[in-house]
Amino acid sequence: MSELRTARTYNQNHVPRPHTPGRRRLSVYVSWSYPAEAGRNPAELDDRFSTMTEVRRVNWPAYEEPRWSDPLRFQQGIAGALELFFWGWAPFQQFVEETTGHPVPVYQRVDQAGFHTPLDDRVLADTDTLFVFGLDHMVTRQEAAPEEIEAVRSFLTREGTCVVLGPHHDVGASDDLAVRDAEYHHHGDALVPRRQRFAGYARGLMRGLGVPVENRYGLRPAVREAKRIAPLSVNRDLDTKGWLEGVTNFNFHKHLPHYAVTTDDPDVVHVLGRQPIDLSRPPHPFTEAGNTEFNMFLWMPPAGDRAGDVLLADSTIFSSLFGGDESLRAFWRNIALAK
Repeated sequence: MSELRTARTYNQNHVPRPHTPGRRRLSVYVSWSYPAEAGRNPAELDDRFSTMTEVRRVNWPAYEEPRWSDPLRFQQGIAGALELFFWGWAPFQQFVEETTGHPVPVYQRVDQAGFHTPLDDRVLADTDTLFVFGLDHMVTRQEAAPEEIEAVRSFLTREGTCVVLGPHHDVGASDDLAVRDAEYHHHGDALVPRRQRFAGYARGLMRGLGVPVENRYGLRPAVREAKRIAPLSVNRDLDTKGWLEGVTNFNFHKHLPHYAVTTDDPDVVHVLGRQPIDLSRPPHPFTEAGNTEFNMFLWMPPAGDRAGDVLLADSTIFSSLFGGDESLRAFWRNIALAK
């Protein structure tokens, strides 16, 4: 991960970006309560992020440099692991700013200092493409209020707008402990507990907006040579807007959600990219049902009074923590420059 090129700022109000034709303004909304996540009891086995100490132990020696391991420089509890997300998003922010000329603000529903930022016009007024990263654990009870749903619905009536929904995985939804254990051994990530259910906020927002998709499971994607993620199965006939132009693959993450379409109407949601599953891993209920791929990237074209696009793509696709190549940057570019 590269160092930032400019001085870091924190605890100040966003400076609105002027509308400039042909240069999209992207904003990221992280739906967690940072204090609720950082304050989880590390003695609890389920539904929490790892501590930084656990990250270091599992990924040793990747984080043994003093900037990660020295407790006088980097937090070693859950808060430290949360800060890794911000490190990981920084290259995406930098790439988009270089591409569009606009900085990319990252809002948190509740930030480190306890400031609550609902998804309202303060976030949306100077935004053309909104990312909602569904990284809130359901146990923290983050819920999309009716006025937030209405604000996003109104935002999408503007021509040229786009909302990218990224509800993260839903591991261990079953009450059957054997099923939870099977899911755990399938994805194989020691940092993910037997139950880790995300995205209560994004789920509520999706219901309110009429997005017929659910995030399910945490599936291990197949890899090819040099441990690179296997190419997507792309439906280019449906990709009339070119979201995946020049894109063959995203980046590798051990447990990715399946975006299950819950409507029978084929015109509502277009599944543009499916990810092959690593069938060499221990079986998962999803693979035992005969599935060899999961839905990775979806598009809802404008319809009715909704003039904007709705995309579904996991937040890990926008993080350098999980690698990246020219194919991934092409995807970032397509979203940043979408017409």
